[in-house]
Amino acid sequence: MRQAFTVRDAQPGDAPALYELVRELAAYEKLSHQCVGSADQLHEHLWGPRPYIEALLAEVDRGGHAHAVGFALYYHNYSSFLAKPGLYLEDLFVLPEYRRNGIGEAMFREVAKRAVARECGRFEWAVLDWNTPALDFYRALGATVLPEWRNCRATGQTLRNMAELE
Repeated sequence: MRQAFTVRDAQPGDAPALYELVRELAAYEKLSHQCVGSADQLHEHLWGPRPYIEALLAEVDRGGHAHAVGFALYYHNYSSFLAKPGLYLEDLFVLPEYRRNGIGEAMFREVAKRAVARECGRFEWAVLDWNTPALDFYRALGATVLPEWRNCRATGQTLRNMAELE
């Protein structure tokens, strides 16, 4: 039997619960050593003077109290080819014991609806190549996995080195 849940926009008091779910995601992806942020930083980037991200929170009722079991974190990007904004889904995560209840799909579809409502030219996200359940999930929803594209990243000292003018 599927467990009842709600999906809603994250609110300022949700930063600690969201960050705990981020930590759970990092553990799932075997990247806990890279999870070095804080709930305060997440709060600032969601609701500070210059918000960078938006988030959805999925909850189930446990003993009369809402319990956070999943989240979706997304932000706008831009397609110069389409001359339109896009929406990028940074993270979509549901605690393992709450999967197969439609929670991930509900959050995914909600972000997609927002992309359509905002007249975005595309909706994008990345998935780890070993995450077969996620790949199967996205393909079942009709997504195309782009084998010819590779994500590039610079962090820490490498990023600072790239930013130096010489």
